[in-house]
Amino acid sequence: MNTLPSGVENNLFKLHKNCLYSLNLQTVFFMKSFTRYLFLVASALLLTLSACENDIEKINALTEETHYPKVIGSNIEVIFSDSAKVKVQILAPVFKQFIDDERPHLEFPEGLEVYFYDDSLKIESKLTADYTIYYNEEKFWHATGNVIAKKLSNGDQLNTEELFWDENSELIYSNTFTRIQNQDGTFYGKNGFESHQSLDNWQLKGSSGTVNVRDNE
Repeated sequence: MNTLPSGVENNLFKLHKNCLYSLNLQTVFFMKSFTRYLFLVASALLLTLSACENDIEKINALTEETHYPKVIGSNIEVIFSDSAKVKVQILAPVFKQFIDDERPHLEFPEGLEVYFYDDSLKIESKLTADYTIYYNEEKFWHATGNVIAKKLSNGDQLNTEELFWDENSELIYSNTFTRIQNQDGTFYGKNGFESHQSLDNWQLKGSSGTVNVRDNE
């Protein structure tokens, strides 16, 4: 078996030792660099998350401030008049006014009662609902939940789950299922109805119904 001279063997051992030492230094340097990189990434991520949380908190604060009612009242009465004559009377247990919203409005979260008066100051019709919003700048009402409108002079009654009232056109209407009961029978509007606010000249959309037949004796 051939063996290397002792001098060559010693030199190879020193070279091998130096290479291992160099590799160890490179490994240590790489680990330190990698650790420093992870620390920088983690720091940047924490700063980003912190900034996002601050932005979300600001947005939430602004949102809460915007949607918070400026005025809250209870057991209120609102009167709408024309030429010193009462036209509409509104009674509600709770009243909230949102002035700073994109669409300023009044909210009646616990429902309301609306009375419509004729020129002789007699109540001609009544409307009730579980929840109502009034967009005061547009003079537009949106009532939902167990909406009932009744004409007091003849007993005509309308039932629906959603109703719109446009003060400017004095028109009330709905796009949801509606039932109307009067002395002639019970009628249904699959797609809602349309009527004057006094409940005159109502028209059902997609109508059907049962007509009462009177005995002429």
